[in-house]
Amino acid sequence: MRLAELVTAFVIALFSLYLMWESGEGPSWDPTAVRFANIGINVNNEGPGSGFWPFWLSLAMFICSVMVGINWFRRRSPPSRSRDRFLDTYGVKMFALVGGGLVAFLFLIGLIGFYGAIPIFLFYYIYFLGKHPWWLAALIGISAAVFCFFFFDVAMRIVLPKGALEPMFIPLYDIFL
Repeated sequence: MRLAELVTAFVIALFSLYLMWESGEGPSWDPTAVRFANIGINVNNEGPGSGFWPFWLSLAMFICSVMVGINWFRRRSPPSRSRDRFLDTYGVKMFALVGGGLVAFLFLIGLIGFYGAIPIFLFYYIYFLGKHPWWLAALIGISAAVFCFFFFDVAMRIVLPKGALEPMFIPLYDIFL
């Protein structure tokens, strides 16, 4: 457990630094933009810059990772004092089921699009892993797909991948857009 806590904190800290670096990149359409000029609150009197939230959330994530490392060094947290294995047999099984579900979800997005993959993904998690009733899993999965369509495609005008289900959405675009 001790090593797993330290490795996780280190990996998250590195990922945080990467996200901070990437969020400071200026817009691609403006090659004269200076790196990290977009992380302030009042950029050109327009409010927060495009990198404001990603940068500051990544900084908070980095600080938390450093604090986990400090607590590990001081042995203040229960995992830092534990000599138990990081994953037991049940943990490995759940890791494989959850990771397999995510990989299948990403694969399905390419085939049937986001709106077809999200109900299947949520049904898998809620019904098979969560052991909830099938009707609840189906209701949540379908509701999430409908909500995401109206939020992203209709309200925000952000088109998500539709894959083989694209023809189904043409009448919906005629109605709502």
